[in-house]
Amino acid sequence: MAKAASKNSKVKDLKSAADAKNWTKVIKTVRNPKTGAYTFKESIIHKDNVKEFLSAK
Repeated sequence: MAKAASKNSKVKDLKSAADAKNWTKVIKTVRNPKTGAYTFKESIIHKDNVKEFLSAK
């Protein structure tokens, strides 16, 4: 028989789990001026700083 998982083992710290919802992964395309090729810049940032990240060059 399979072992039943307890509710406590899924989320150990409720505060840190709630804080994790404030972070987001942002992917931005960046064009190389020499070759014209596009690359992708990935970053995990706080949800309040998304507009600043996307507007920065």
